[in-house]
Formats: sequence, structure tokens, C-alpha cells
Amino acid sequence: MSDKSTRRDFLRYAAQLAAGAGLSVCARGATEASSMRPNLVFILVDDLGWADVGCYGSDLHETPNIDRLARQGVRFTDAYAAAPVCSPTRASIMTGKYPARLHITIWYESSASPPQGRKLIPPITQGNMPHEQVTIAEVLKDAGYFTAHVGKWHLGDAAHYPQTHGFDVNIGGTFWGAPTTFFYPYGGPSRWGGEFRYVPHLEFGHEGEYLTDRLTDEALQVMEKAKDKPFFLNLCYHTVHTPIEGKPKLVEHYRKKVKPDMHHQNYEYAAMVHSLDENVGRILDKIDELGVAGRTVVVFFSDNGGYINKYEGTEVTDNYPLRSGKGSLYEGGTRVPLIVRWPGVTRAGGVCSRAVSSIDFYPTILGMAGLAGDSEHNANVDGLSLVPLLRDPTAGLKRDTLYWHYPHYYPTTSPVSSIRLGHWKLLEYLEDERVELYDLNKDIGEQNNLAKAMPEKAAELRQHLGAWRKDMNAQMPAPNPKRGSGVRQ
Repeated sequence: MSDKSTRRDFLRYAAQLAAGAGLSVCARGATEASSMRPNLVFILVDDLGWADVGCYGSDLHETPNIDRLARQGVRFTDAYAAAPVCSPTRASIMTGKYPARLHITIWYESSASPPQGRKLIPPITQGNMPHEQVTIAEVLKDAGYFTAHVGKWHLGDAAHYPQTHGFDVNIGGTFWGAPTTFFYPYGGPSRWGGEFRYVPHLEFGHEGEYLTDRLTDEALQVMEKAKDKPFFLNLCYHTVHTPIEGKPKLVEHYRKKVKPDMHHQNYEYAAMVHSLDENVGRILDKIDELGVAGRTVVVFFSDNGGYINKYEGTEVTDNYPLRSGKGSLYEGGTRVPLIVRWPGVTRAGGVCSRAVSSIDFYPTILGMAGLAGDSEHNANVDGLSLVPLLRDPTAGLKRDTLYWHYPHYYPTTSPVSSIRLGHWKLLEYLEDERVELYDLNKDIGEQNNLAKAMPEKAAELRQHLGAWRKDMNAQMPAPNPKRGSGVRQ
């Protein structure tokens, strides 16, 4: 038995004694206490931009079901992914910790092979989410929840798949970041170096079957089978990641709808967003059908900002009014949609403008379920519970600062760190120590760099950022001896 298992078993046993007779270590049935806990449906979308849905201002995409969810719950205007790319954000959701603390700052496939030909050499990072980290699924499972992961995982090799991190069921989760195709059988040589990819556990489909629909089919079955006990459904769609493939009829619908003055121009991508919305609607309808709507929390979130680069010669999306997109630490790379519906708690149509992050989901879900979690893990959790904001969107939050660290290259950026303190945002580029300062209250598009006009404010934020990196033991890129460069710690 591992030290990790021993410590958890002891903590679980101690908690049971303190409660006076809670859950058996092995029991999966619902007790009187656990049956009162809410079901949790966490819908995570891949690469969905902040402005890609109707209630956030899309001028092309039709998202009536996501908009309906927003009308029924709380919509966050200033919600952030903890990283501008997928795996680090997903790790932050699972653990409540900053990617810099976890040393998971890039996706699995690139973690051990950073580019060697640039001015800086990015660090070798954790490709596998360590088992030493306590995930939200493990905490919920120990409390009697049925835990299921459906869709994209991208947090490590087979020895680190969802089953090893607290999930009873894993449907489709692998170390790959994207499928070869969105159409059945979802496999074949991919555009990523020609490797053969597939999505497991989706056998016996049919020609023309669409991945977003099929993952929802699987999720509906999970809810059907688990409806009599508290369940946690971690539904991670591959859409709207590349390859950009929509259903032909929907593609034609949006091809006819696109106008030259629209910010969104990609009708293939619009069709993918449309299918996403249809399936969110199916999830919401199933919750109603099962009669569990009154005790089921629904969270809708994206793992990073919209992908603004080209796929097969066409720009994928536009994050206007935000600057840039996936990979960047400008707002377009990290600010994302977040909607939470918690029946009996959230007020219909609520809007919250507090700055929140994916690191906050772990303590928030603990708070929703009334669970303490693992005290040793909790000692280093970076996030805060958003329960007060879900009760009252105008409430305060005991935090005014968020941080990001991306010591890697991407088509939209060179290695960079950033900080948001109140309405002030500073980016520090690590190649040349260049800093940019923006007032997000007046300049959400980050067009007016105030670093030279306000050097004291820039220095203040830069000092905070450096201290945070040191506290996180953040991995830094190294100077490339073949290129010559310097990196500020």
C-alpha cells in the first residue's frame, strides 16, 4: 500500500469517527447524508472563446441552450483559465492549484521535448498529473459519489488515466489532446505527425455519427445509471478544438448566414459551436427528465481562449473585443465563458464581474458538497470557494490578484508571465524582460500599453509577479547558449 493510500485511508477513517458514522471506505451506495449532496455536472469545452456564445456577444453562433443556462444561473464576465492552453488548466480544475505550482504548464505531448532552436529553451515539465495530488474526483468518490469522466483527459499516460485519479468510469479519456476526426469511427492517421489516434470505448457507432453527439450519448447513460446516488459527471468535449469539422447541414446553414461585417466568419467552426449547444441542451433536458434538476449543479467552462490561428487556411475564430487567443496571456487567451446553475442557491440571470479562475473549482465543489477534503492537499490549494459569489454575485472575494505563467512558445506568444491585480494587468515577456501594463476597466482589448507612462505601477506589479513565481517554484526557460539571451527570475 502506498504512503498516499495510507494517509488518505487514515484521514477518511478519522473523518468518519468524528462524524459519528459516515461512509464505509468501500461503500458506494448513497447514505442519508450523501443523498442530500448535489449532483455535479461539469461541462468543459476545448478552445471555446469568451465571445463564442450568444450570451457573451457572438454575432454568428446560435447558442440558445447555453444562453438558457445563463438565464437560469450566474454568468461570470471575468472568469479565467489558469493557463492559455489545455492540460495545465485541466490540472488546475482537478487540484485547485496553479499550473506553475504543479509544473504542468504545457500539454502532455510537448512536456518532455521543448524546442531547442529559439532564444530561450523552455523547461521540461510534468506530462503526467502526479498521483500525489488529490483530485476533486477522489474527494467526491470517498464521500460516496459515483464519479465518471467522459471525453478528453490529456493529463498523462495510461498509468495516469482518470481511473487512477478517482473516477469510477472513464469513457474516451486518453493522453491525446485531440481526435483525428469528429466523425465515426474517430480514428486514423492524424494531422499531428501522422500518428494513429482513436477515441476508446466508443465502439459500435454508425457512419456519420458525430463525436460531440456520441460523448453526450455516453454521458446520458451515466446519469441514467447513477441517478439514485450523488454523481459527478466530468463531461469534457473535444469540440471546438481542431480538426475543424462541422455537420454538413449546419455548415451550409452558417455559410448562408455569414456576413462581411461579422467578427465571426468561420462557418465550419460555427457548426461545431451549434452542435455543442445542442448537446448542452440534451444534458439539461436529461437532468429534467430524471427528476434531479433540483439537486444538480451544472457548470459550463472552457479550458482556454479561442484558437485564432488558421486551420486549413482559414482563421478558426475571433475573440473580439479581447486581444489575441489561445497560447497568449492577453485576455483572448485566458478569459473564458463560465456559467453556473445551482438550484436553490444561484439567482436566475445573475451576472458576476469578480475575477475568478479555474483554480477555484476545487474548493468551490468541496463547498457545494459540504466536504472538507484532504487537509494536507488543501494546505497548498491556491483557489478560493466561489460559493459566496454563487449566493450573491455582488459579494466580495478575499483575493484581488490572479497570476499566469507560460514559459513556452506558441504561435501567439513567446515565454511570458502575467498578473491581474484589481483592474490592472501586467505581462512580462521573458525573452527580453519587456513589460506591458493595461487598465482593463478602460481597455479590455489591451491596446494602450501604460508601462512607460506609469512606471511605478508597472514596477509594483512586476515585483508581485516575481515574488509569486518564487513562491510557486515556477520553472523558467533557460538562455539558449547558441542564441544568447537573459531571463529575469
